[in-house]
Amino acid sequence: MIIIGENINASIRSVAEAINSKDKSFLTDLVLAQVKAGADFIDVNAGSGYKSDELSIAAMEWLIEVVQEATDKPLVIDSDNPKVIEAGLRKYRGEKLIINSVTAEPERLLSIGSMAVEYNASLIALAMGTDGIPDNAKERLVACDQIMNQLNNMGIQPERIFFDALVLPISVDAKQAMITLKTLEQIKVHYPAAKTIVGLSNISYGLPKRKLINRAFFVMAAYAGLDATIVDPLDAKMMSFIKVATMLTGNDPMCRGYLKANRKDILVD
Repeated sequence: MIIIGENINASIRSVAEAINSKDKSFLTDLVLAQVKAGADFIDVNAGSGYKSDELSIAAMEWLIEVVQEATDKPLVIDSDNPKVIEAGLRKYRGEKLIINSVTAEPERLLSIGSMAVEYNASLIALAMGTDGIPDNAKERLVACDQIMNQLNNMGIQPERIFFDALVLPISVDAKQAMITLKTLEQIKVHYPAAKTIVGLSNISYGLPKRKLINRAFFVMAAYAGLDATIVDPLDAKMMSFIKVATMLTGNDPMCRGYLKANRKDILVD
């Protein structure tokens, strides 16, 4: 299971304040804590609440520099603004990276896909198009088909595509968890070489005991074919669930990862 640490994100109030005040120490500590907890990638999102593209770009460039000074872990450059993504790519010094994200919307698909080609990046592709998030697995797969066809035509191999099956709150629609799980299953059937990913936290939005819901949903998603997750690696119980689920789905030969974590005394039951 590929773990993408979600904590360097300006949607989190403390992170937004640290970016605005240029608090390198706070952000560095947060990066290092995620790395220590087992993150394979660090997601970097400088936020979108700026008065101009120039300010958004400056924030991303500064944040990329801060994160790269703290760790050599590969990054996920995350923004809903293609100009901000491109600015982050220019600042990035590593060889391995992921762009978050692209959809089946033609203009964005061409723009972000071209960046992935130029920088040899992998892509997180949301299973949606111009009409928003479909409310069923069949239509989400149609969006995946459109994305795969376009990216393949651009020379991007399936192995570099992370399909996001999309997670919506079950507090709004109790069927959402099963729609996401069915989408994961269908993606793995249609595109076995591609990877699957979800951001877990949306599933529990608006409900109490959110971490409990997130952990349970992760185990279900792992069974459905999840390859990667955007998650808070500082949640020790979640990281323990990830170790167990990886083992139980046959992706931890001889249980080595689980036993190693046990020897390090980092499993929490």
